[in-house]
Amino acid sequence: MKSICVYCGSNSGQDRTFTEAANDLGRVLAERRIKLVYGGGQVGLMGTLADAVLAAGGTVEGVIPEFLALKEIAHMELTRLHVVKSMHARKAKMERLSDGFIALPGGIGTMEELFEIWTWGQLGQHRNPVGLLNVGGYYDELVAFLDKMTKQGFLAPEHRGALMVSDDAEALLDMFAAYKAPPADVRIKTGQT
Repeated sequence: MKSICVYCGSNSGQDRTFTEAANDLGRVLAERRIKLVYGGGQVGLMGTLADAVLAAGGTVEGVIPEFLALKEIAHMELTRLHVVKSMHARKAKMERLSDGFIALPGGIGTMEELFEIWTWGQLGQHRNPVGLLNVGGYYDELVAFLDKMTKQGFLAPEHRGALMVSDDAEALLDMFAAYKAPPADVRIKTGQT
């Protein structure tokens, strides 16, 4: 695995463990010589993560839409910064640059990016791992809801299993290394004929 895209908040959140986890993930990526691909911002968990990778001697590639770059939140000290036209172009570029995808804690933008990339995998648009770094139980309720979706027949168990969850960066990356994508023809079995 050469590059990991990380989705995370442009805020740092209320819990110091979120910032600590961003720092830890950044260090681990750099130690494993995995390039960070992220949203290109210098603020919140995004900035903390990028700074941690850079401080540990790693490579960081940011992708930011020009309207956000113009608001002066672009991180100008990255290995490479791509300025694109739109949020849609940002997500497509990040997907092309990445071999896997991790969501740290974040808000609705993080959720939107996570669900879109996970859906693209379900639809066979990529065959890369997707995971939640469940810092401090941040995603516990979401994971429980996803399990409910599976139980209720709206999410195939193979697709539910394709979203890996760990509270430890090293363990999540180890899970990524062992990942095998579900077959492209998986369908939910509803018991109906």
